[in-house]
Amino acid sequence: MKHEEAFYIGYITKTKGLKGEVQVFFEFEEYEQLEMDIVFADINGKLVPYFIASHKIYPNKTGLFYFDDADHIDKVQPLLKKKLYMPIDKMPERGEDEFFYTDLKGFMAVDETLGELGKILEVIEYPQQFVATVKYQETEILFPLNEDFIVEIDEEEKILTLDLPEGLLDVYLEN
Repeated sequence: MKHEEAFYIGYITKTKGLKGEVQVFFEFEEYEQLEMDIVFADINGKLVPYFIASHKIYPNKTGLFYFDDADHIDKVQPLLKKKLYMPIDKMPERGEDEFFYTDLKGFMAVDETLGELGKILEVIEYPQQFVATVKYQETEILFPLNEDFIVEIDEEEKILTLDLPEGLLDVYLEN
């Protein structure tokens, strides 16, 4: 399976006990709706399948998992901090009106004052807010995604128009 054929759901945070159980932290918003029978771990850029023997999902965006043929801590230790993916055809259906900040990945970010900033490379969820990453003038910059800064989201053209606070990008550009 290739990365283009999969979607990111989260990563393995730690092992639990000696029998190969791992804890997963979900970064996918609708993680409770996922049909979990297989996940793919990103190991050295390749997606390696892991069949799920059993799992339990918790409301705090975590879950505990046992994988087939991984019945000891030594067998799951190499999976720590690895990103997990699922096949795109397993992604839950969304209503037409549903849009998440994470959907902005790949959109062109345009500031009303500075102009084109670049394509959004990543959208990261922090406890207080979502943050977007773009490469602007050969420097990776981060900016918050919130209603105060977003002027318009054009889903058809994939353009995010922003009004970022003056001086926000200067922090990244000053050497």
